[in-house]
Amino acid sequence: MRAALKEAEKAQGQTSPNPAVGAVLVIDSRIVARGHHRGAGHDHAEIECLRNFTDDVPARATLYVTLEPCSTVGLTAPCTTAIIKAGVKNVVVGTTDVNPRHFGRGITQLRNAEVNVRDGILAEKCARLNEGFNKWIVTGRPFVIAKCGMSLDGRLTRHPGEPRWITGFGARRDAHQLRSHVDAVVVGAETVRLDNPRLTVRGKRHAKQPWRVVLTRSGNLPPKARLFSDRRAARTLVYKRKDLVVVLEDLGKRNVTSVLIEGGGEVLGQALDAHLIDKVQLYLGPILTGGPIIAFSGRGANATQTAIHLDAVSYRRIGQSVCVTGYLKAKEI
Repeated sequence: MRAALKEAEKAQGQTSPNPAVGAVLVIDSRIVARGHHRGAGHDHAEIECLRNFTDDVPARATLYVTLEPCSTVGLTAPCTTAIIKAGVKNVVVGTTDVNPRHFGRGITQLRNAEVNVRDGILAEKCARLNEGFNKWIVTGRPFVIAKCGMSLDGRLTRHPGEPRWITGFGARRDAHQLRSHVDAVVVGAETVRLDNPRLTVRGKRHAKQPWRVVLTRSGNLPPKARLFSDRRAARTLVYKRKDLVVVLEDLGKRNVTSVLIEGGGEVLGQALDAHLIDKVQLYLGPILTGGPIIAFSGRGANATQTAIHLDAVSYRRIGQSVCVTGYLKAKEI
């Protein structure tokens, strides 16, 4: 299953609005074929894997797949039909499909065809792989990641006239690659005015470019900004005087399954106050700036007990910077 996960990761960020899925075929403890879903309209992982095995599938073979095989007709035929037709007798599934159209049906179809099915193998890792798809397919809203590079005193900027960067080059490159895994990047109007960002994926061949989303109250945006004048200008959306919840719902209707909020501090604060953030990825630079812009400049918690806590927290050192990743705990009622 770990090998199947590695297959799925090859197309991470390229398959939306479909999930990323990997599969491997094993005979006598040896992987004999691999496959992964490359994007909407392409063969699913199971189909590619079975096609890559040119012989007849023996009864002792086992197909490992990170996500429950689909059981309905979409842009491609049902994977369950292909698995049964290929003569596969043993299937190991990482996690069930949360899509109500598919949930549990694929496993049931396989078992009804006398295929031995084991499920729930490395289920949490397999589910994490498609956290954006899973939320979007159930709620209609994209999965929201809040990302920023900040100083140890919680600032996004240094004082005017000082060097711009807070984190090191390695941390900035790591953060930049995060864009390649999401469908849209969201910033506030002030970020556009001050930084004139591109918000594109660079340094990665054949990367899928995310939507660039700008939130503005006044609509007073520089027309010559890169977002409106470069060759990807058609991939820029502007929302004027729209609540963030409304923006996320509209993006969900556009098949946006995951969103990266990059700033500024006011937008991050609004998202935090409204409990719209699912995950944070913060890059801490070894610096105290006392700069004017606070990372999350929202209302804040009125007591430590009411602050938002993180789950599944991880820390990575990248050069002299530290990346902190965590999932926001659901608000208790």
